[in-house]
Amino acid sequence: MKINVLLISVLWSLSCGGESEKILPKKTAMTESVYASVTIQPDSLYRVYAAVAGILEHNFVAEGDAVQKGTPLLQIINSTPRLNTENAKLTLHLARENYSGSSAVLKGLEDEIQAAALRFRNDSLNYFRQKNLWEQQIGSKVEFDNRKLAYELSRNNLSLLKSRYERTQIELRTQVQQASNNLRTFQIATEDFTVTSKINGKVYALFREPGEIVTTMEPLGSVGSANDFIVEMLVDEVDIVKLSVDQKVLVTLDAYQNQVFEAKVSKIYPRKDERSQTFKVEALFENPPETLYPGLAGEGNIIIARKENVLTIPKAYLIQGNQVHTEDGPIEIKIGLQNLDRVEVLEGIDANTQILKPEK
Repeated sequence: MKINVLLISVLWSLSCGGESEKILPKKTAMTESVYASVTIQPDSLYRVYAAVAGILEHNFVAEGDAVQKGTPLLQIINSTPRLNTENAKLTLHLARENYSGSSAVLKGLEDEIQAAALRFRNDSLNYFRQKNLWEQQIGSKVEFDNRKLAYELSRNNLSLLKSRYERTQIELRTQVQQASNNLRTFQIATEDFTVTSKINGKVYALFREPGEIVTTMEPLGSVGSANDFIVEMLVDEVDIVKLSVDQKVLVTLDAYQNQVFEAKVSKIYPRKDERSQTFKVEALFENPPETLYPGLAGEGNIIIARKENVLTIPKAYLIQGNQVHTEDGPIEIKIGLQNLDRVEVLEGIDANTQILKPEK
């Protein structure tokens, strides 16, 4: 380091044939900030997508219109969901008819059960009558066995019919529930063909005209807050670690020349944009301009530090980043805060040290 300073001193002595510009360090307030490019965007801005594909039939709103949450924005037509809904209604109606018992399905089983019950009652009387006779040694064994067999067959048949009726009833009840669910599904799909606003705000853009094909992959418009706007800033990755929420931001907009607006950092996004090598930071105006539009551009300076009455010199008087020229030669200094024009001097020189401006 000593050899480097000595070499600079020799070169300075050889090059300074005339009088150089001299200044004294000056004590002043010092502010260090991080620069960011600024774009104004509405709060809660989102892109509108369709949940289903089809043809755009009608735009219910125009760009610039105020909307409430649930306001219809546009209508998409597609005959398939409507036909599916009608078919689902028919299926549900048929399932309910089958389940109610007024149709041939359960009614036929009920008739069979009634007939089987009568047959069982008759076979039961004949069997127990024949059984009593047989116990008194009256009648033949063949006749008793026939009565017993008829009784058991009638009993089993009645039991089977009752089980079949219960099973069929459960199946028909399930079919009613499934048909009801299918109808609701198709009704929801039909509702999805009317796209509505998710927030109270303003329509900022519509990207499709009636008659055009729309898909679920392409946005149809954008909606955002009508009155609240966000200051979006892109900050270089080398500066992002210096930022924190609630830091003060001085914003200048191209649309409002010679005016400075104050804002505060409200959100720092943790993900870096690999293409631009920047991080997105949001801020909110303290007193916003009277009129704002999406996309207004400008610049922002995020204040990260401020000191009063500190010793500073112009950046133009620095050599190799941490040295200055004096009448006694180069002197190494310790630097504190920095801004675009000046740097804070912590050590190396004082307010009485004259420094020379390096020659270009």
